[in-house]
Amino acid sequence: MTESNLALSSAQIELHRLRTFASSQVIGQEVLIERMLLALLADGHILVEGAPGLAKTRAINVLGKGVEGDFHRIQFTPDLLPADLTGTDIYRPQDGSFHFQQGPLFHNLVLADEINRSPAKVQSALLEAMGERQITVGSKTYPLPSLFLVMATQNPIEQEGTYPLPEAQLDRFLLYVRIGYPEARHEREILHLVQNESRGKAGGGGLLTDFEPIPQRVLFQARTEVLDLFMAEPLEEYLLQLVLATRKPGAYGEDLGRWLQYGASPRATIALDRCSRARAWLNGRDFVTPEDIQSIAYDVLRHRLILSYEAEAEGVSTDQFIHELIRRVAVP
Repeated sequence: MTESNLALSSAQIELHRLRTFASSQVIGQEVLIERMLLALLADGHILVEGAPGLAKTRAINVLGKGVEGDFHRIQFTPDLLPADLTGTDIYRPQDGSFHFQQGPLFHNLVLADEINRSPAKVQSALLEAMGERQITVGSKTYPLPSLFLVMATQNPIEQEGTYPLPEAQLDRFLLYVRIGYPEARHEREILHLVQNESRGKAGGGGLLTDFEPIPQRVLFQARTEVLDLFMAEPLEEYLLQLVLATRKPGAYGEDLGRWLQYGASPRATIALDRCSRARAWLNGRDFVTPEDIQSIAYDVLRHRLILSYEAEAEGVSTDQFIHELIRRVAVP
């Protein structure tokens, strides 16, 4: 829903149409839907953590059907190899030449399902593609599509046999989103939605085929509008102070200084700026508010902060630290 009566641009109308469509297909996960759209508008990647069965795969699949482009799902397993993502050179015996066979990373939307199931070498191949928007095989470098979004998922329940992402690699993700179980009223809607889909499949039809995908040019237009959105200078200073406070938390309280070992990198500043602008734009406003910054701060900072042993001993979570930070840094 928009928060303003201002005339919406054609790109905003299209993104609202996509948001409505996604909300009708993924029930009870409004935050996840919004964060995926923010990542799309801010040209970044998203890491989603949640228990099995919470529609993580369905959400990115719906987004793939709502946007013009190719979608591919990669199930990360311990025996996966980097070439399974990037592709490899194939030898042609008939003429003695090599031909590059593109891997699944050459799609526009990529789901890296259970990314922590694969070893570091495979994770690094994905994260290099995310950061550089290209891959190198042998002596040749191949550019990835202009529209390229990775949504990686990980299961917080089972840790045995997994390879946790190092903090330095987590920093490559624009957002780190944690999702929970839907409310009781949404559970009934989910049940009815699945029942209707099953009836449609039994009749030879489906519910996800009647949405006109948004052209890529509209998304690129939307990104330009997001970058041009107005942010007042005091708000920009507030955004900077939030990030800088993670590097010198002791200035805002002895307890904060004791809880944090490492603060956020400049990537956090860039992500907070772009995502707060994208959130304001998505909600129909032509200006950023403090609430835009505060609401997205958790998902921007969560994976970029390293707590100290004292914080772990006292049972302090990263979200609790961010909550205290937002409470203590003065709002303009």
